[in-house]
Amino acid sequence: MKIGNFEIEPLSILLIFIPVSVVLKLIHTNDAVIFATSALAIIPLAGFMGKATEELSKVFGPGIGGLLNATFGNAAELIIALIALREGLYGVVKASITGSIIGNLLLVLGLSVLVGGLRFEKQRFNQTVTSLGSTLLALSSIGLVIPALFHLVVPQQPGLEYDLSLLIAVILFVTYILNLIFSLYTHKHLYMDERTLKKGHMIDGWSRRKSVFVLFLAVVGVVFMSELLVGTVEHTAQMFGMTDVFVGVILVAIIGNAAEHSTAVLVAFKNQMDLAINIAIGSSLQIALFVAPVLVFVSYLFGKPMDLIFTNFEVVSVGVSVWVLSLIAHDGESHWMEGVQLLAVYLIIALAFYFLP
Repeated sequence: MKIGNFEIEPLSILLIFIPVSVVLKLIHTNDAVIFATSALAIIPLAGFMGKATEELSKVFGPGIGGLLNATFGNAAELIIALIALREGLYGVVKASITGSIIGNLLLVLGLSVLVGGLRFEKQRFNQTVTSLGSTLLALSSIGLVIPALFHLVVPQQPGLEYDLSLLIAVILFVTYILNLIFSLYTHKHLYMDERTLKKGHMIDGWSRRKSVFVLFLAVVGVVFMSELLVGTVEHTAQMFGMTDVFVGVILVAIIGNAAEHSTAVLVAFKNQMDLAINIAIGSSLQIALFVAPVLVFVSYLFGKPMDLIFTNFEVVSVGVSVWVLSLIAHDGESHWMEGVQLLAVYLIIALAFYFLP
């Protein structure tokens, strides 16, 4: 979730790339250039979307606010994935799911721990909440691993694979709803310190009307820019010798999460490591338990179901990311060297995906 608006102001200048992308598309310039400008334009739009959602959450309370965050917390990634899904780029769609999880747990958290650790010798965070999040991530990753294992054990059974993926998507979605109830109602006291900290660093809020208006414009902008992005992704990938999996796991994941990434780093720099970790883990949970099931459900509307069978390397990478998170979070404190370790793992995985045939 995007907290506050300090990530939006510095990135607002990137809005200039919206008209730039349109002009480049009209003059039929190089696809790689259109891809780059569209990606840059999506970053501030995602930031505005997150800010508007946060303000509406304050207006409507934790119940509706939780649903709003579930819907729009990763809206940029969801919109890009939906458009790619419509275009039949299923490899990019599934890679963006695993890429977002890997990126949040290794890249976002790694940068946050590194930046915060360079300013503060040791930073502490809520070990109970972090442990709950990492455990839920481990359980949700099982839902992404089982279809791949089933595919290896029972090959050439596409009908069964689609049925299994759909049922797993339902279970993941229900788990997410139950997690909302857990964190917002039955055990909200566990998250009280983090939420108090969050509220204490917000600037003057927006009105309901302004929030709705900004949210509407941001969603429209992301949809439009995503059309340009997805329309040029294949040619761009071919031009630079990149596979669809690399584009989804690395590029699309970074683009969709960029505004949120900056927020996590900034709050870590302010010694709010609880909030930084919550952003990284919370966003990963939304991807695994909310975005992935929604994409499976919507794929049936497009007439071509999407399964949850990921490549072996994607499965291993997600598992490694969750395992490394548990190692970092077990003691309730962090220092800059742990950030270096997280980033090193991310770079190793990114290089492997780049060279993956």
